Amino acid sequence: MITCISPIDDTTLVEREPLSSEDAAKAAARARDAQPGWAARPLDERISLVRAATQIVGTMNDEIVPELARQMGRPVRFGGEFGGFAQRADHMSDIAAEALADIEVEDSGEFHRLIKRVPHGVVLVVAPWNYPYMTAINTIAPALIAGNTVVLKHASQTPLVGERLAKAFHQAGIPEDVFQNVFLDHATTSELIAGGAFDFVNFTGSVEGGRAIERAAAGTFTGLGLELGGKDPGYVMEDADLDAAVDTLIDGAMFNSGQCCCGIERIYVVESLFDAFVEKAVKIVEGYKLGDPLDPDTTMGPMAQPRFADMIRAQTAEAVAAGAKTLIDPAVFPKDGGAYLMPQILVDVDHSMRVMREESFGPVVGIMKVADDAEAIALMNDSEYGLTASLWTQDEARAMSIADRIETGTVYMNRADYLDPALCWTGCKNTGRGGGLSVIGYQNLTRPKSYHFKKA
Repeated sequence: MITCISPIDDTTLVEREPLSSEDAAKAAARARDAQPGWAARPLDERISLVRAATQIVGTMNDEIVPELARQMGRPVRFGGEFGGFAQRADHMSDIAAEALADIEVEDSGEFHRLIKRVPHGVVLVVAPWNYPYMTAINTIAPALIAGNTVVLKHASQTPLVGERLAKAFHQAGIPEDVFQNVFLDHATTSELIAGGAFDFVNFTGSVEGGRAIERAAAGTFTGLGLELGGKDPGYVMEDADLDAAVDTLIDGAMFNSGQCCCGIERIYVVESLFDAFVEKAVKIVEGYKLGDPLDPDTTMGPMAQPRFADMIRAQTAEAVAAGAKTLIDPAVFPKDGGAYLMPQILVDVDHSMRVMREESFGPVVGIMKVADDAEAIALMNDSEYGLTASLWTQDEARAMSIADRIETGTVYMNRADYLDPALCWTGCKNTGRGGGLSVIGYQNLTRPKSYHFKKA
């Protein structure tokens, strides 16, 4: 049984029976049978249907927001994900015609030569719970627009999201076999991938989950897009707007209880600004209210599961035992316990500590002094991950020079924890491979097909 335990009170919120191997194979086969007909529809029609589905999701937002709070703990005061969800779907709709246009090489009296971008076929989307609508739409919208059929397997923590999306997409007129929401266990998912049921798999989740996907796909030549772990750094230089840097980086570290793919997990501050940065950061964090996410006054809800909070408690305790210092007084957060994890700032940290090396994915951040750019670059690159990095300076040329030397997928200047759908969302090292959104997202969800016609 696939079960969602609400982090609010540890009660069972949703239970769903996973498909048997036989029924799962039938669902994938229906998607394959439906794909040629879907791809044959005009591009404008596919775009219009995806736009309509997006808007229907918007009409559900008043129900979705508390539903998300119950499933994964995000406070209702933040209003859900529809803004980013719609922005991403709309942008991919807006650029589709150009991104998918034929590349004409020659059309003369003798030859017609061109390259088309054609759909892979059936795309499996394995979506995560932390931003369950926005991460899913990153692939669902462009995959459908490009002419693929989509099978969605959503995280067990957010099973109602997949059902909401299926309802909206079907209500918009997208056929049920073209977009399917399925409940699968890990073994059946691996079995389908290993059996070649899908032509492309997009997975967002843990490094170990990505490795499991790769093992299942081994030898099938199935295309993979993997967005896995992260340990995203921020670097504050001497000419930074200090107030903006503190506000943005601490919000990036703590929003959604730190459960953000591109959340800030370590901060490096030039020595001359270090004390002021830390003082401002502590004041911000002490102003948070940890509690019931259904309470509109709550600014920080529980983590999705108690075990996630316990892992961060262990990281923090190990760091303190090794010499780190905590700056947030537990008395400020009496609700702390179980899935409810108080936010914490650590100083006197170094890279011998797990909290500065391994993904935390929660409301804890270590802050270190650095002497110069060279030290900051070395520390930012001292990680097995590479999703985003945030640079704070008024000097764009300096930021560009540093950015060129950072091993990451996205570099921000004077910004953090943000996804721009016009730019490729990608990572390196153990963060994964491939890229979503932007024109490159369409390239990854299609394959090139060349036409070489010699005219009679």
